[in-house]
Formats: sequence, structure tokens, C-alpha cells
Amino acid sequence: MTRRRTRTPRPPQADLPFGTGHGGARRGAGRKPKGLQPLVAHTRRAALPARHPVHVTVKLRQGLPKLRQPHERAALLATFARAKQRAGRTGKAFRLTHFAILNDHLHLIVEAQDREALARAVQGLLIRVARALNKLWQRHGSLFADRYHDRALTTPRAVRNALCYVLANGKKHAAEGRAVTVPQAIDVYTSAPWFDGFVEPITVRGIAALPPPVAAPRTWLLTIGWRRRGLLSAHELPASA
Repeated sequence: MTRRRTRTPRPPQADLPFGTGHGGARRGAGRKPKGLQPLVAHTRRAALPARHPVHVTVKLRQGLPKLRQPHERAALLATFARAKQRAGRTGKAFRLTHFAILNDHLHLIVEAQDREALARAVQGLLIRVARALNKLWQRHGSLFADRYHDRALTTPRAVRNALCYVLANGKKHAAEGRAVTVPQAIDVYTSAPWFDGFVEPITVRGIAALPPPVAAPRTWLLTIGWRRRGLLSAHELPASA
């Protein structure tokens, strides 16, 4: 007589406290800041319309040489001249229209077709800057303290204030007794020598021999809009924060 086999029942499957491993916010996830503390919040950046210029600020790591020196200025001007304008692989436009070189950070005013164009172009520009300065300083490694900060300029008043802030920031630091000197009427460590929006006629010797480090703006706000709030004076300083 054949004995029938009985199947041993399987124990019920336990519910373990693990997710699927896909998606969801996790503590400690995401790109880490380069310094001990993040200088710029690592959150998703807002969409950027092409009609709005952008004020970009990027800070150097601590312990590096000062940027406001003749050789550093020459390296940055040459880098800006090569990277001031691009269309990119996607055909999206980017233009560097104004800048200021401070001892440990850079201010840029740029135009970009959208957020993607801004991110790619600024990243490419900063890579060029890092290569040029590392070569000058005979060093290797990262140069910037954290990712760049940006602020969209949405009104004529905001653009005028940003222009004054960028072009006269060094002069304001000098007036406050910081480690900056600006002996000229305008700061030659900015794009002021190429700026045509001063009330006073400005002439800087030797500028004609240099490749322009900035591109001509195209947005209404940077070409016409801000001028309706009044041209800048070479002696005007930014308002205190």
C-alpha cells in the first residue's frame, strides 16, 4: 500500500520593516556640502524664465590666495573672454554680462535661456576658472567652497541695484576699511571698464587691447529696463544690507 505524502505547511511570511528600496527621502541622502557647513541650501532651484537676468555668487575655499591681484585678474579676464557666451549642445543661450572679482568670491550677472542652461554654463565657467587659477597657483583640487548662489532679477529696480552692487562692491569694501583698495574712479577688477551705463564718461587705458570679457546683454531688463530707473554714477555705492 502506497503511503501518501503530506506537505508540511509553510510558516506565514513575516512583515519586515524594510521598504522597496526605491525613492523617498532618506536621512543623509543627496550631495554633501564641500565645507563643514553648507553655504547654499541644497534644495531644488526654482524655474528660470529667459527674460530674467540672474545674479550669481560663488565663494572660494578658505586658505587660497587672494583674487584681487594682477596675475589672478589676468587669468580670470582671459577665462571670462573665452566662456562669456555659449549656446551649448542643446542650443540654449547663456551670456556673462557683468562681473566683480573680490578677494575670496566672484559676483556674476548672467542671462540664460532657462535653469538647465544656467546650471550647465555656470558649471562650465567655474571649471575653466578652477583650471586657470590652479595652474597659476601650481596646485590641484577643488577651488570653491560650495555650489553657487543665484538670484533672479525680475524688475528694472532689482537689475539696477544688482548692477550697482556688482560694479561698486569693491569700492564699498574699500570705503568700509576692508582689505580692498580701489584707487581708480571705477574698479578695474569688475566689468565696469566695459560698462556703458555710467552718467560720467569713463576711459580706461589698455582696455581696447584686451578681448572683451563680457557679452552684450539681450534681455529687456539689462538693455533698456534698468536705465528707466536712472543711469549709474561712477561714485555711487551700493546700499548697506
